[in-house]
Amino acid sequence: QVQLVESGGGLVQTGGSLRLSCAASGRTFSSYAMAWFRQAQGSEREFVAAITWSGGSTVTADLVKGRFVISRDNAKNTVYLQMNSLKPEDTAVYYCAADELLWRLRRGVSDYWGQGTQVTVSS
Repeated sequence: QVQLVESGGGLVQTGGSLRLSCAASGRTFSSYAMAWFRQAQGSEREFVAAITWSGGSTVTADLVKGRFVISRDNAKNTVYLQMNSLKPEDTAVYYCAADELLWRLRRGVSDYWGQGTQVTVSS
């Protein structure tokens, strides 16, 4: 079992920045690929970014590419999402997820999900 807890969400103005954190506990964190997803009210959950277990490879959705960066610190059992140049359309609940296989995360498939953190970008 892996337990995931997100933090760092909040209210920010357009153009601002936030850094989300996802702290993991339970089974060996460093063996899992990690990802961030988001779900806006009334919309389906969408993929944001993912990172391999080593941190050596990342993939980022086109919608946020160049603005959001995913990273991880295996010594701290934490994955991050640095969000810059935020827009009102980035408003959503952001979730982290863990899976042994990156391709499963890219398809939104994971056995482990956090409870989410709200990000609100005001115009």
